Amino acid sequence: MRHHAYVFDAYGTLFDVHAAVRRHADKIGPDGQQLSEIWRAKQLEYSWTRTLMGSYADFWQLTEQSLDFAFLKVPSADKKLRQDLLDAYWRLDCYPEVPVVLKALKADGARLAILSNGSPAMLEAAVKSAALDQVLDDIFSVDIVRRFKTDPSVYDLVTTGWRLYPDAVSFQSSNRWDIAGAAKFGFRTVWINRTNQPDEYRDLAPGLILPSLKGLLTGD
Repeated sequence: MRHHAYVFDAYGTLFDVHAAVRRHADKIGPDGQQLSEIWRAKQLEYSWTRTLMGSYADFWQLTEQSLDFAFLKVPSADKKLRQDLLDAYWRLDCYPEVPVVLKALKADGARLAILSNGSPAMLEAAVKSAALDQVLDDIFSVDIVRRFKTDPSVYDLVTTGWRLYPDAVSFQSSNRWDIAGAAKFGFRTVWINRTNQPDEYRDLAPGLILPSLKGLLTGD
């Protein structure tokens, strides 16, 4: 079923969060995947703890801090690559189907936006690098409310900004916890389960589960 308003999470949904480490895999060595997974896990953990404490720091600061922690946990990785990895994070690869899907939805008359933990500068850089700036109507960053997902005030950025009821919005995310938060808020939710993860948060089920964004066009 097509909708009039589609909102997408950015990191892990449109942009591959592991692309930065993969770009320098030869220099990092055999523990690159571990480094990348720790980097991502801590980035999210810091966002949740900061929100619970009421001590906001923008997502770029958390990205830097979580990479530093990852280097401590993976001593085999060369810390001299720190700046290279951070620079690469500003130009993350988008998933292959993303441009085609977003352009098709836009051509169909849909309104499109990103709703992300990312700072405005991070999101603007990623969107321009992936040449998505021509198809997106808005980029909503948590920086406005200074709280991270899954705080309800984050999802309210869309309904207030677009003057819509929550159930008028189709929200897509690869992060199951994000889908739970969006479902609780009242969005119609689509979990993009790229890596075939088991379901959780059973009381806050997604409206639809797809292996990639292509299913928004094909229904599977």
